[in-house]
Amino acid sequence: MSGLDRGISKIEVSLKWAPSPFGEPDTHLDIIAATYQASAPYGNPVDVVHWDSRSPDGTIYLNRDSKDGRGFGWDEVMTLELDRLAARYVRVVVGVVIHQQGGRRTFAQVRDRGVRLREGYTVLSEGDFGDVLEATAATVGEFTRDDAGAWAFRPGIHGYDTEPAAFAWIMGSPREA
Repeated sequence: MSGLDRGISKIEVSLKWAPSPFGEPDTHLDIIAATYQASAPYGNPVDVVHWDSRSPDGTIYLNRDSKDGRGFGWDEVMTLELDRLAARYVRVVVGVVIHQQGGRRTFAQVRDRGVRLREGYTVLSEGDFGDVLEATAATVGEFTRDDAGAWAFRPGIHGYDTEPAAFAWIMGSPREA
């Protein structure tokens, strides 16, 4: 790898879903990103970025937020500027949660759902949560930095049955093989 090759640099995470049918409570999904330091890459996150927040250094931020899925195309978009993250950060995990106001709701109950992670025009991962239909939250990808400073992407949608606040603290835990 040359000194100019830093791996993945700037990621766009996009989420879409259809609004709830008339008369039903709104369906509200959110993208969450959590950062981890070299001293505890699977411990508690250093920063958690979600609705109405951004990372303290401004490298992870929400571009578009939806509370109901009404809109055209991608309802929610988050940007991760991995190439600007401080060297102490070695891992970023991205997930999606379903808010549970109005009763328990799983991905099976969310209509026309989809998630996409891309760098520029290159799609790194795309899915519809079809493998985690009974989950209320899911990780959708993980980025890790190697010793040379280059970022790599590890795809995979992994479901969890938990509340949004709890998910932010468990989404970075090691997964069983």
